[in-house]
Amino acid sequence: MPRKPALPSDSLIPGSPRRRTALKTGGTLLLSVVAPALVPLPAGAAQIMAVRVWPADEYTRVTLENDSVLKATHFMVADPPRMVVDIEGLALNETLKSLVAKVESNDPYIKHVRVGQNRPNVVRLVFDLKETVRPQVFTAPPVAGYRNRLIFDLYPLHPVDPLTTMIAQEKWSQAEVAAATPLPPAQPGTPTVGQVAPAPVAKLEADAARAGTTPAQPLPTTPTLPSPTLQAQVQAQAQAQAKALPGGSKVTRMITIALDPGHGGEDPGATGATGAHEKDIVLEIAKRLKGKLESLPNMRVMLTRDADFFVPLGQRVEKARKVQADLFVSIHADAFIQPSARGSSVFVLSEKGASSSAARWLATDQNKADLIGGVNFGSHDKELASVLFDLSTTAQISDSLKLGKAVLSEIGGINRLHKGSVEQAGFAVLKAPDIPSILVETAFISNPEEEARLRDDAYQNQLADAITKGIKRYFAYNPPLAKSRTA
Repeated sequence: MPRKPALPSDSLIPGSPRRRTALKTGGTLLLSVVAPALVPLPAGAAQIMAVRVWPADEYTRVTLENDSVLKATHFMVADPPRMVVDIEGLALNETLKSLVAKVESNDPYIKHVRVGQNRPNVVRLVFDLKETVRPQVFTAPPVAGYRNRLIFDLYPLHPVDPLTTMIAQEKWSQAEVAAATPLPPAQPGTPTVGQVAPAPVAKLEADAARAGTTPAQPLPTTPTLPSPTLQAQVQAQAQAQAKALPGGSKVTRMITIALDPGHGGEDPGATGATGAHEKDIVLEIAKRLKGKLESLPNMRVMLTRDADFFVPLGQRVEKARKVQADLFVSIHADAFIQPSARGSSVFVLSEKGASSSAARWLATDQNKADLIGGVNFGSHDKELASVLFDLSTTAQISDSLKLGKAVLSEIGGINRLHKGSVEQAGFAVLKAPDIPSILVETAFISNPEEEARLRDDAYQNQLADAITKGIKRYFAYNPPLAKSRTA
């Protein structure tokens, strides 16, 4: 923790003599209103270029974008809870003052913020809090159009847990909660948890060959729902698995799907010609998809983010593992330097390099999300990152390819495909070692025609329908195995 500085006569701290004097005279304005006239500022002082606030249940982020690297110290004050930040070498300007109005009444953690010139060459921020928080204060270097950033992440003392959230939404039975344990890394060469051997996919490919198509294209002759024969096989398999459990206990088998709307918060993703941000469009599509999937029997969905805030790549994967997801679907809207590029794509992880130069370029671009979004690498869990990024398995990639083919075949029915097969590259967000994972590029937001479609409610519904049908098709040919949970 930074060393707590001595408190000078400070009108920004409740109870200080100067604040009492100001109140006695009836003044209610903050010192920030008059400080510039009272305190001469040195030439060449840093300037705040922009201020942003990103409130969310998981944490609230405050960002100060500035023209140079800032040095800040902070300390906490209790009863009532406050966080005090002193920033050196900073000129108090109108942009910084506007931070006061940026804090909304529904912010989970910040009640309001006060800004003032604490002493020559030092600006003080006081965050009046709704509860005690666990702050992280760090800087981010210039990247992707951003200047230097000073970032304040205010986390609750008890972090929001995705499993707890799903329990609160009554999507897990108490028996499942009691039986839930972290998933161990999958062993190379074995099917991943919740998946069966890959035999049914051969039938899918054979059906496609007889129809004169490929699995990555629409398959009108292949039913979306399983045939009665296949349904009987799935039911028989489930019954056999139930008998195999100790004591013949009853199996509770809900399918859990993690949906990952890309980007968010400080990371807008790609931006279309009319100003549409990828982060907003993919969140809307994910919410529509969530509703459609949860309307199916025995299906529940976890969103890695449900609002406009940034989630680091590793945390997206870890959230899916915490709820023991059966599938992970990351949703994006592609962009390219040429506006003529168009079409939908589906990507899975690759162990041996990208399947094309375009796939490699896209993966490299998407993997910059942590730099653009702003991650406190000083507190980054390197051990967790090693587990997530080094233990990907052949079985996970094999299952992911099956899922990708099923989803791409359905998307091909509503939009042109950028490439008629599932592509592979080293996407960091797909590196859960034990969950079949795909990344869906819904369309090119950099293409004006496709941007207009992506902004259309009807088309977003079509995309959600297509991905839902693809997931149903995947489970029709790859029914989930029973997990070690009892009800």
